[in-house]
Order: sequence, then structure tokens, then C-alpha cells
Amino acid sequence: MKHLVLGTAGHVDHGKTSLVKALTGVDTDRLKEEKARGITIELGFAHLELSHDLSIGIVDVPGHEKFIRTMVSGVTGMDMVMLVIAADEGVMPQTREHLDILRLLGVRQGVVVLSKSDIVSDEWLELVKEEIRVFTAGTFLENAPVVPFSARSGEGRELLESELEKLSESIAEKKAEGHFRLPVDRLFTIAGFGTVVTGTLLSGEIATGDEVEILPSGRHSKVRGIQAHGDRIARGAGGQRLAVNLQGIELNQVDRGDILVPPGVFRTTRMIDVRLDYLSSAPRLLRHRATVRLHSATYDTGAMVLLFDRESLSPGETAFARLVVERPVLLLSGDSYIIRFSSPAVTVGGGSVLDPFPPPRRRRSDETLHLLSSLDLMESRKIIELITVQGLLGGVTFEEILVRSGIPKKVAETALTALLSEGEVVQMLRDPRTFISAGAFRTLEKMLLDEVTGAARKNPEKNSISKEELKTRIPERSNSRFFTPLLFALEKDGVIAVERDIVRPAGEFAIAPAVQERALDRLILSILQKTGMEPPQVKELADRCGKDEKTVRSVLDSMARRGETVRVSGELYYAPEAVCDLQGKLIACLEANREVSPALFRDYTGLSRKYLIPLLEYFDSEKLTIRVGEKRVARRKTGL
Repeated sequence: MKHLVLGTAGHVDHGKTSLVKALTGVDTDRLKEEKARGITIELGFAHLELSHDLSIGIVDVPGHEKFIRTMVSGVTGMDMVMLVIAADEGVMPQTREHLDILRLLGVRQGVVVLSKSDIVSDEWLELVKEEIRVFTAGTFLENAPVVPFSARSGEGRELLESELEKLSESIAEKKAEGHFRLPVDRLFTIAGFGTVVTGTLLSGEIATGDEVEILPSGRHSKVRGIQAHGDRIARGAGGQRLAVNLQGIELNQVDRGDILVPPGVFRTTRMIDVRLDYLSSAPRLLRHRATVRLHSATYDTGAMVLLFDRESLSPGETAFARLVVERPVLLLSGDSYIIRFSSPAVTVGGGSVLDPFPPPRRRRSDETLHLLSSLDLMESRKIIELITVQGLLGGVTFEEILVRSGIPKKVAETALTALLSEGEVVQMLRDPRTFISAGAFRTLEKMLLDEVTGAARKNPEKNSISKEELKTRIPERSNSRFFTPLLFALEKDGVIAVERDIVRPAGEFAIAPAVQERALDRLILSILQKTGMEPPQVKELADRCGKDEKTVRSVLDSMARRGETVRVSGELYYAPEAVCDLQGKLIACLEANREVSPALFRDYTGLSRKYLIPLLEYFDSEKLTIRVGEKRVARRKTGL
């Protein structure tokens, strides 16, 4: 079963708790003071199952500005959010602050719920919807559905549940591998059982009987029992809301803000290097050595901001900084955080942790800024890669990446370039620029190849499928415009052949008589071995074999995939031993001269330009050399 965490957010008295009750039947306001005052003070929890394989834990957060610390601790572990805005009041101060907090803490998916929709006119409702569109522009909720909802009548419930189910399909569960981290957001005692702590498991798995360490105190305990949504379980996995019964720990020995981890694995820090995004709504300059409140996971502690390259940060700017915190915290690279002023009490910024255990660094140093920029880029790459993976077979546009990640445009461009060059992400369309993960690309390739080979097996005489028919086999959850780049990639790999409007299997997937094909293999290999370093081009080779060019090209590709020939270019194929000989000459040339030009390589081989240029480009593609201007130099990994 898939486990996700859904949170609420929004201004006080906008109906968050009533919404949760309408969805689940659970009143999350359980304290006497909450009942008396009519507002949420502590985090509330409920459970929603939208289908047999989807379990959603709901965290209801307080909306009053005095309880921001509690709200922030509730955001920890949220996979998606319901931003609740009352139809009769519209966007209010805590609506704005909560959205800033969600964005800074890395929440990237959600819906907007227009509560109390039954007490306003249709005209007023449309005005509030327009206000919401303006308010969410440029945020991760820019294109989120806006669902009018009435907790009294239940109107809008089915639509909201449908939108939440759709949203859940595109969200990946938290990782079950790795060490567990469970930030404590609530604690209490149960007679006969002792201390119980609750929280969202950020990663890993935790089981009954496991030894745990409580940071930052360093106290050790053992898991006496675990519950999820009121049910006793033996093991909890990343993404679940859990209640953990701790053995031998008194209530006064653990606190909100503590975190449960495996013994001896993690250590706390008092100093972290970060990327700091200073909100444009901040009331004043953020000066070097300013004091703020740091919130991350369920932590709340004082901190001093040390700016690396300036004396102050203006609202709307981004910089690298070091945060020196008052109490030890456990933060890892990539964790999100926010900072708040104490006076006025307002959220002013946040970002990502780049280095949780930084060495001494010089201020205003190019080396320092370069290193932190590199760390920031690495984190941006992880986020963008995750977003493309979550895009599944349909991919994501560049604009979607910007909205969902919150990463500055230039940083996103640089990170995408790196991911594209490493083959982790594939660009499918130019307008709009659309990307999918390498895994999704391979899945689509296999789907199309299976259709081509399947059609050939069903009708060996025809041995093909039309482009028009093949295009209809692109899954509906993908994009039919991906067909052309997929077809091009398969043809480039030599597994299909495209003849005008017909596609057929090629290479190792070709349907052909085995004996006849192997006879042609032997003839081609014999010609290539005899011609050595100056083999005939494909057309000439086909003439010498007495076969048509397409057949010879298909056999050459099949042989190349088996390692019997080497494809140097679209028109040149070599016997493997000839390529080994040429590679040896190239290495000898590099060792003697440190760089090689086409003219110099010609002197070593005696080859004409017809062969020189394709060979040099082939060795570039094999990462033996790299082109610098008109010359080549050895790549480091060759050891030259």
C-alpha cells in the first residue's frame, strides 16, 4: 500500500479542522482549550483511505500566528497540502505566511480548498477564485485545482477526493531504504505503557524491538511498540505517520524537536552552510550577524546568520550563508529550513542545507562561493531529477519544474544541462521544453520496440508496422508528440529500420532466415578484415556483397551489437582488430605529442580525411579523447 501525508494550511478560522472532519469523521481538536476557544492549538491527526492501495495520513495544523512553530513542525514530512481559504474572507495574512513556509520547506504538490462556499453568492465566489489565481501565481499552487467546499452540506467532497486521488498518483513515496529519522512533533504517556512520541518517518524503516537514539540528548531507548492510524504494526516505513512507544524513557526526557535515529549513525551540529532565499515580503534588510529563529523538521532554535559575500541581504535576494545555532540540531544535506524574525514575528526566508558539518571558510572568497555553488547545484539536480521521475511517462515541462521546485531559473538551467549530459534526463520536446527521466524514456522505447517486433512476428511476410498505427500505441498517460524522438532513438540504436511510412525490426530484432543471415555476416567480416584500416563504405560494401544497401546496413548493425563489427559512423564499419590497431596508434601519438590534430594522425596512420575525421569523432564518443578546438587531447581516465 502507498503511504502519503496530506497536510492542511491556511488562516485561523478558515475551516481546516471542519474540512478534515468532513473528509474523515475525525475531530482533530481534542484539547479542552481548543474546544473552549474554537481554534486549533496543537497538531491534529486523522486518516483517509481513498482506495484499497492508498493510505493518507492527514496533519491538521493551527492557523493562528502564535502557533507558527507548531504549524512548521506539522509541515515536516508533508507530501501534499490542502491550502484552505474561506470564501467569505479570501486571502489573509496567515494564508500568505503559510504558503511561504510550505514553499520554503519543499512542499511541491497541493490543492486549494475554498471553504464556506455555501455562505457566499456565486458572483462573490468567482471574485475570490480570481484573487486566488493572482495570489498563487508563480508558486507551486499556480495550476492547482481550486475546489469550493462546504463542511456543513458536504458539497465539493467528491470533487476534492477525486483531485486528491489524482494528485497522489504523481507523488512518489518516501524512501524506505537508508537509516530511519523520526522527528518528534507530539509526546504523551499512556498508563501501563509509558512514553509515546509521534511523528512522520522521513526515511528508512523502524520496527518493534529496534534500538533508538534520541538526539540531541543522546539518550538510548528501545521501541516497545508502534501504531499507525490507531492500528498496532510491527514495522513502520518512510512516509507513514507513526506513534512509537519508548521503553525506559520518562516524559521529561524527550521533547518536541527531538529526533529518533539508529544509535551511533548520526551526529548533531551547531553550524550549517545553507542557500538562503530571503523573501521579498521581509520587512527589512537581513544584516550579517543578524539573529533569527531557525525552524526545520520539528526544531525551533535561535541562530545567527553569517553572510559569506555581503554585509546585508535585501528582500527578494538569495545568498550563501552560515547559520550558527544555539542548540545542537540534526540536519542533513538537502534538508529544508525556514528563518523567522522575533520582532515582528514573521517568516522571512529559508532554503536548503548545503553542508551540515562545514569547515572554516573565508568570507568574500571566490573559492568559498564556488564550492557552495557546486553543492547547491548538486542539490538542485537531485530535486529536478526527482520531479522528472514523478512526471512518469508524461514528463514535465521546464515551467513545471520551476514552479514545483522553486529553484531559480539559471540554477535550474545549469542543473538540467548536467542531467542531460549524464543521460539521467531526456528532452522530448522543444516547445514547450519537456523532459522525462531516463527510466521513463527506456520504458517507452521498449513499449514501441515490442509493438514493432510483435507486428513482425504476427505477419512475417509483411515484417513491419505502419508509422500511423505504431503512433497509436503510445500510452494515453504519455504524450503522442514523443513518438518522433522515440522513433529516432530506436533507429539510431539500430533496432528498427524506418522506410518512409513503414517501421520494421532491425539488427538483433530483425526477422530473417538464420542461415542466410550468417552467410552474409561471414562475407562482410571477411571484406572488412581484408580492407583493414580503409574499409568500404556501406553502399560500396553492399555492391561487393551483391545485396541491397538496407539489408547490408541491417546486418552490419546486428553484427555491431554482437561485437563482431565496430560502427565508427553511419557509413563506416570496421573489423574490431582494425579499430584496436588504430586506437594503439592514437595512444602512441598522444603519448608522444600530448595532443593530436587530423594532420598529425594522418602522419601516424597514412589515412585520408575520408577516414580520419570519422575515426577521431568515434574516439571522442568512446571518451578516449576530447576535442579542444581543432585538436584532441586525452581524457584523464585514459591514464595518459
